[in-house]
Amino acid sequence: MTGADALYDVPGPRTRQRHFAYGVLSTAVLLALVGWVLYLLFDTGQFTYTKWMPFGYQGIQELLLRGLGNTLKAFALAAVLSLALGGLLATGRLSDHRPVRWLATLLVEFFRAMPVLVMIFFIFVALKVQPLPALVAGLTLYNGSVLAEVFRSGVNAVERGQHEAAFALGMRKSQVMAHVLVPQAVRAMLPAIISQLVVALKDTSLGFLITYEEFLHAGKLIASNLDYDLPFIPVVMVISPIYIGMCMLLSWFAGWVSRREQRSPKTEAVAVATAGPGAPLPGGEPPTAPRP
Repeated sequence: MTGADALYDVPGPRTRQRHFAYGVLSTAVLLALVGWVLYLLFDTGQFTYTKWMPFGYQGIQELLLRGLGNTLKAFALAAVLSLALGGLLATGRLSDHRPVRWLATLLVEFFRAMPVLVMIFFIFVALKVQPLPALVAGLTLYNGSVLAEVFRSGVNAVERGQHEAAFALGMRKSQVMAHVLVPQAVRAMLPAIISQLVVALKDTSLGFLITYEEFLHAGKLIASNLDYDLPFIPVVMVISPIYIGMCMLLSWFAGWVSRREQRSPKTEAVAVATAGPGAPLPGGEPPTAPRP
């Protein structure tokens, strides 16, 4: 029995046949669903030349590229600021000083409970902030508070003996966090961090509600100026794969970083030579025990 099947029974012939039948049935259902969607798209004429011809115009292509660039700019700013805010709030929540810990907890719980769209609208309308700073600020406050909990949970998940041993060596708390706990917690936190960054990337589409000219806003502007029925469907068919591709690229980058971290010389095991006989003492043979 290997480690992969140590926690459950190995499926027998009938169980394997049943699992195979489930897989075939699920595949058939998914293919039927995709076929039904494609039939509806062809039946309503969504693949006709007239509906796809506008995307060949240079002006529309430039509008989409400009919107995509604005989306990436907002995401880059929100991602960097969210990571910084999350680290700051997590440090406050892990502080030994009770007032600092209470204040950080209050901020985390408040911004995490507030809908991100409400925060964006409040900053844009009530504080009269420009669209890009309002969008970035709302995304930063929400995602930063969520990442703060991710960081705190990751640090607390490290085995307790690690920081006890570090304190026993005379290290300060800042040294323990920087050199012992955080490097070990990063691997466990990386999937959750990337997942939250994907959420931030998708939430940049909320910028079109405050007139920020991001990717979705560009698609809405194009669809509103087309003069045929159901103009939004071709636009969505162009925009959606790009959003999905960006999220998949971000997930691939996280996997690449994780694999690279595992191959890092700092984390690889160091080969230890096999112990051999010791060198003889000066002046002759090694001492032997006296005979009884």
